[in-house]
Amino acid sequence: MTETTIGPATRGADAVGGVDIRIEDDASPIVRLIGRTIADSLRANGAASVVAAAAGTVAVRSHDTPQAATIGISDGVVAVSGGVFAEPDLTLTVDLNARLALVGEPVVAGDDAVAAAALALLSPPLPDWQVAAETFWSAARSVPGIPDVLVAIADGPDGLTQLVVGEGETHYVIAGPPELLAGIFSGADDLIAALSTGLIGVRGTLSQLSVLVAASWKVRYDV
Repeated sequence: MTETTIGPATRGADAVGGVDIRIEDDASPIVRLIGRTIADSLRANGAASVVAAAAGTVAVRSHDTPQAATIGISDGVVAVSGGVFAEPDLTLTVDLNARLALVGEPVVAGDDAVAAAALALLSPPLPDWQVAAETFWSAARSVPGIPDVLVAIADGPDGLTQLVVGEGETHYVIAGPPELLAGIFSGADDLIAALSTGLIGVRGTLSQLSVLVAASWKVRYDV
């Protein structure tokens, strides 16, 4: 496997939570999605201790498409590659559009430590939606045609809260529940799938929506 890295390439203080994350060059969407999710987990919940205690392989399969990937955990390194070509220690079937939620029970053929590590790595907490929006817009600025301003409106228990990011003449509005906005802006949720729920509202041109989808994929797949 030819590998690249998500985040710094060395272990220790400069690695993602003390763990190297390695993915293939020209990685498939599921590989990039899993790699980004693992990086988010390590940054947010300090899963390095469970990684250090585990060694083995995990197959991750989409519940409704042929997509599949293998996670290898060994010596503080987590490597993600496309496909499943050997008997894994753990098989997880997940919903790629539901934050990698399990579909059915895990199939465990090896060490429980591998299962604990995999489940910790694939379930990062959502960030605050406002923090996620600012991070998203920073990453999205490099996408050609992106509007100058993002207006995010969260409809939460205490009413509407608005965040304006950027400055300029063109703007795009996206509104919805705080948790779903956090999922979209962090890459945990696919924007197109979120729009199909009817819980997200947008205001802007079709060309702006196309650019915003491209920006969301940039964040979701870390490209």
